[in-house]
Amino acid sequence: MKINDVLRGKGNQVVTISPEATVTELLALLAEHNVGALVVSPDGTSVTGIVSERDIVRLMNGTPDAGEVRVSAIMTEQVHTCGPDDHVDSLMRLMTDRRIRHVPVVVDGALAGIVSIGDVVKTRIGELEFEREQLSNYISG
Repeated sequence: MKINDVLRGKGNQVVTISPEATVTELLALLAEHNVGALVVSPDGTSVTGIVSERDIVRLMNGTPDAGEVRVSAIMTEQVHTCGPDDHVDSLMRLMTDRRIRHVPVVVDGALAGIVSIGDVVKTRIGELEFEREQLSNYISG
């Protein structure tokens, strides 16, 4: 299965945030959209970084006025991305090896979606259920 198949099922909407936004604004967007990470982008298309709940937790540990800190100060700048034609198996390997839970999907340098570990697990469960059903039908048929 390819990343494009995952996006077809979940949609390609990506919530982005400006690198100049504050952590308070970041928290509001994470809560509003019920997501665990946002792509950092000055224009909603390019990928400047990614920022997650984990980054916020690290910041909160002893930082006074953490809510006023700029997203650019806590974001991860070296973002691992994938393309829509990449296989889900290779994405699972990337997520496991790099210990990341969100991977932006990029086409020709432009943001085209985002895939989370939850999306990958849901896709894999669907594949396994389909295979089980096919095997059951084969055995009983």
